[in-house]
Amino acid sequence: MSTATVANLPGIEDVQSYWDRRPCNVRHSTQPVGSREYFDEVEARKYFVEPHIPGFADFPRWKGKRVLEIGCGIGTDATNFARQGADYTAIELSAASLELAKKRFEQFGLKGSFHVGNAEEVGRVVGPNKFDLIYSFGVIHHTPNPRAVIESARSIIATDGELRIMLYASNSWKSIMIDAGFDQPEAQTGCPIAFTYTNDEVRELLDGQFEVTEIRQDHIFPYVVEKYVRYEYEPQPWFKAMPEEMFASLEKALGWHLMITAKPI
Repeated sequence: MSTATVANLPGIEDVQSYWDRRPCNVRHSTQPVGSREYFDEVEARKYFVEPHIPGFADFPRWKGKRVLEIGCGIGTDATNFARQGADYTAIELSAASLELAKKRFEQFGLKGSFHVGNAEEVGRVVGPNKFDLIYSFGVIHHTPNPRAVIESARSIIATDGELRIMLYASNSWKSIMIDAGFDQPEAQTGCPIAFTYTNDEVRELLDGQFEVTEIRQDHIFPYVVEKYVRYEYEPQPWFKAMPEEMFASLEKALGWHLMITAKPI
């Protein structure tokens, strides 16, 4: 993780403004924004590019369970938790993103509880409920004080609950490309904060609050960006030349996503 102190980082208002300007995955469809067709295409594209997400979230497992998602974005994973029968709650910093997530639930006749707020204060915002699952995919590394999120989440998780989060990996192809000046953390430029972690730093982040039970690494984005934005899926030539088994091995060793499962202490 970066050694920068919280005092030296952009503020939470900067993070909120960034995601309000362009919510994550909002351009994953050319259909009218907010329509059923739009949301269906957003979901299909997200899980096509990141097929490891449904297995990590394990949506069917949480039927009848209380699920809290920290950072629901425009609601793709949210929709699948609710479809599978979870008692779903979300906290989201970006009001623009949350409005789309709520519209999505309305379109598909789903039930959920949505809160605009800072994840560093998630316990205060959504408490005093106790959740069976606290889930967050690609969010906590964007806030100035990730440790505050973890400590607050610990206060509202059930004793036998589970934490499932994704954090960006320091030891990754993406980080190598960013350091070399060939890439950036997010699709849009100017992301205020994007911490990366080693496995040891993940354990340090969770220390005293959660015990890590598994860390898996996955996901290298393989496509030519200029074609991807036109909805054309052509792999970069160096990835295209790789056998599928070789590329899968590379993702497990140098993937951008650290998928962490932990239990409360």
